[in-house]
Amino acid sequence: MDAPAQNLHHQTASSSSSASHIRAICACAPSVTCVNSAVGSSAAEIMGKERPSPTRYLTTKEQFHEFLEAKGQEKPSQETKAGDPGGNDLPEPEAKRIRLEDEQTEDGQPEETAEPGEQPQARKRARGQNKGRPHVKPTHYDKNRLCPSLIQESATKCFFGDRCRFLHDVGRYLETKPADLGPCCVLFETFGRCPYGVTCRFARAHLGPEGQNLVQEGLVQAPPVRNGLDKALQQQLRKRKICFERAEQALRQLGKGQLPGPASSATVPETTEAEGAPGQANCDAQQAPQEPGIVVTPSGPLRTCGPLTDEDVVRLRPCEKKRLDISGKLYLAPLTTCGNLPFRRICKRFGADVTCGEMAVCTNLLQGQTSEWALLKRHPCEDVFGVQLEGAFPDTMTKCAELLNRTIEVDFVDINVGCPIDLVYKKGGGCALMNRSAKFQQIVRGMNQVLDVPLTVKIRTGVQERVNLAHRLLPELRDWGAALVTLHGRSREQRYTKLADWQYIEQCVTAASPMPLFGNGDILSYEDANRALQTGVAGIMIARGALLKPWLFTEIKEQRHWDISSSERLDILRDFTHYGLEHWGSDTQGVEKTRRFLLEWLSFLCRYVPVGLLERLPQRINERPPYYLGRDYLETLMASQRAADWIRISELLLGPVPPGFIFLPKHKANAYK
Repeated sequence: MDAPAQNLHHQTASSSSSASHIRAICACAPSVTCVNSAVGSSAAEIMGKERPSPTRYLTTKEQFHEFLEAKGQEKPSQETKAGDPGGNDLPEPEAKRIRLEDEQTEDGQPEETAEPGEQPQARKRARGQNKGRPHVKPTHYDKNRLCPSLIQESATKCFFGDRCRFLHDVGRYLETKPADLGPCCVLFETFGRCPYGVTCRFARAHLGPEGQNLVQEGLVQAPPVRNGLDKALQQQLRKRKICFERAEQALRQLGKGQLPGPASSATVPETTEAEGAPGQANCDAQQAPQEPGIVVTPSGPLRTCGPLTDEDVVRLRPCEKKRLDISGKLYLAPLTTCGNLPFRRICKRFGADVTCGEMAVCTNLLQGQTSEWALLKRHPCEDVFGVQLEGAFPDTMTKCAELLNRTIEVDFVDINVGCPIDLVYKKGGGCALMNRSAKFQQIVRGMNQVLDVPLTVKIRTGVQERVNLAHRLLPELRDWGAALVTLHGRSREQRYTKLADWQYIEQCVTAASPMPLFGNGDILSYEDANRALQTGVAGIMIARGALLKPWLFTEIKEQRHWDISSSERLDILRDFTHYGLEHWGSDTQGVEKTRRFLLEWLSFLCRYVPVGLLERLPQRINERPPYYLGRDYLETLMASQRAADWIRISELLLGPVPPGFIFLPKHKANAYK
């Protein structure tokens, strides 16, 4: 039975009210099958155990965890040893335990009061990050690492000789190498060759009798990911040998106040570069084709199958800039940490139309940092893809825009003016730009001048909760040349403690017209999406809703609720691990990096309540899920809020965790009161 449509702008519901939404009847457990051959036995044991038919789904915290422990392994499990010897979760940092007296803990229980005679703790707002969490890099789990010269077949010798810090004895490495995680290697089955050789954690699938790395001739192909960082370009960036001709001209015009708006951009003369001019070799090398039939693309020379056209070799003028037509499409937000390439592939499979890379800091890109450039990578399935840049100054943002315009393939570039974290805000970036109109204007105009693709902007309602700024900025952004703006219906000060203000977003649609405006905030069902579209926005951006249920895109397009089973959800997680091994590698470092991002995602995924258990549809994003028993053991395990249970799920897909493994999620839910 559906309840009457609720207003999207009401205050946050309490946890006690959400408890009544779990159906108070029993249901038959569905049949499940094993989905992972590598760890099939353990997965089958977990999924095959049906819970006894209870009179109610709702339960208490103690009964919930007793049920999980009773149906688990009889011996202490791996995740208990890896987390806390006592079987408890790791304690949170002190700053995260300080709460307001009237707030509740993550488990929904009231905060414990101070003992008599003790000094009460100072009141401090709960934040959405665990800044003091313990963090161990994946490289530390593989102490005896083999030298790359012995892994890569193209490398003939180690250039460091006796000074090399890696191991050069393959036999000694194999003695200390952890056991393989399964009989099948994703890279070997997908591409016909595993580049990690003996270091692969699934090496027995592609090693010959003498330890040689086997190759399947019919499947050999390069990984399809684009926008990688070329080593030559990285060296030029680190030595500051890249020229920024167009950016410097745009910055000079900005300083003189001569940079025209989008209406008169056709009159701006294009910068001409003299052949053989000092300092221009790097720019020319990336723009001119070398011979007929060869086109130099951002990712390198590409042989064409047909005659060259002007579009292949001639740079677009500002008046000919490509247009971004994504009205009515579903836009996956650039999610920090969780919005990685494997997760975007999952969302694309379920119907996401537009994807965007995670926020990349422009200064780190200009310095050639490999980790930052990895955020720009694009999979071929991402047909409409953009990158998001963060910066506080016009010179670095404009130069970075010109650099990306020459070196990567994207459909649009987005400016992050919505990031609320202190690290960004205190440096003048993110939300701080909304209060720095002069710098903001220079950044937008400068980047728009050097880009051949559309420029978009993501903003919030404002910085302070009761002072809205978006309706004043939108007409200016339209005049500065922004092709599209996404408005998150919350302020920086508000964070996620209240619902998004869609009434204000509706007012901003008129202020932004005719520039398209996308709305963002609290979309967790197709009903939420329908109400959002009634405000007149050109489209909706989905963020946390995709983390809680990535199949939300399918639900919106098919206008239905999907009662997805636990086995189907485990299939999704299995596909994510396969994509992660393709992206981060199948050696110990790649496996543990995949596990880390899987656990970060599970910290959001556990908040989803199955449709078959709900008494009232749909689930609201601000309602705290109560403790409940699922229709089978795996469904109950996926509802656990404990990191130890998330680790158990990761072990079903990636094998046991290394000794000393520690995990505490980066993001903490503070959307409930």
